[in-house]
Amino acid sequence: MAIELNYVQLGQRIRRFRREAGLTQEQLAERIDMATSNISHIERATTQVSLPSLVKIANVLGVSLDQLVCDSLPVASNYLEQDVAKILADCSPGEKCFIRDVIQTMAASFWELR
Repeated sequence: MAIELNYVQLGQRIRRFRREAGLTQEQLAERIDMATSNISHIERATTQVSLPSLVKIANVLGVSLDQLVCDSLPVASNYLEQDVAKILADCSPGEKCFIRDVIQTMAASFWELR
């Protein structure tokens, strides 16, 4: 099964994680020794990022490669769901409702960013 890397979504995730980290494109570029214009091109999916550069970006942003390319990894969904299930296993029904509400709110805000 061949799954292609979705560079548009990858760029959107990089932008989102960069902003969450409080970094500008210039700051991210400086930290990974890359031109600012390259970061812009990666975020807009007008260029394909190399694996070494993607690893550098992930390290600076403090995220895993899985988080950046999760839509291109069929197994990512399975282990993410298992991680959430493990977290919920120790929660009370009230805590589970609260977590569900938080997830729904966060998902809605992600959809607005798209």
